Amino acid sequence: MTMTNRHRILVFAVALAGFAAPAQAQGVLTTHRLSAALAAEAVTEAVAACTKQGYHVTATIIDPDGATQAMLRGDGAGIVAVKSSYDKAYTVIMLGATSNVDSSGAIAQRIGPNPPAGGIAKFDHIALQPGAFRIKVGNEAIAAIGVGGAPGGDHDEACAKAGLDKIADRLK
Repeated sequence: MTMTNRHRILVFAVALAGFAAPAQAQGVLTTHRLSAALAAEAVTEAVAACTKQGYHVTATIIDPDGATQAMLRGDGAGIVAVKSSYDKAYTVIMLGATSNVDSSGAIAQRIGPNPPAGGIAKFDHIALQPGAFRIKVGNEAIAAIGVGGAPGGDHDEACAKAGLDKIADRLK
């Protein structure tokens, strides 16, 4: 073997070793994300749960940045349900962490029926109504599911819970 071939083999082996065992960089955060398949399954189940009860709803899953990951507008769901489902999910993903609350209903209950003018309720996409849950891996919120369109937030929240329950065993 010539020196050039040995050098090439050594460089190739070093490069492979780098790919085989990536090092953890200091200052780099490791996060989890919900897969598209699980997100689609959860919104489908949430809409189906409400449809069985005669409610025409939309279910939306957003990631921790507020970006929509999955949304399903059920048959007959009004356009307001689209915005409502997003806003409920946004509320719980953005406000849930500050008080370790996992549902938009619990946030609404904690704030009360008459939030102060100019307070948190004034911000865009905040919906102080039941209908959404944080989706977590351990203690890390990786997404939120919101439902809108049923006659009352308690019905929306039950359907959102059905969507979450459908995928809960795979969030480990």
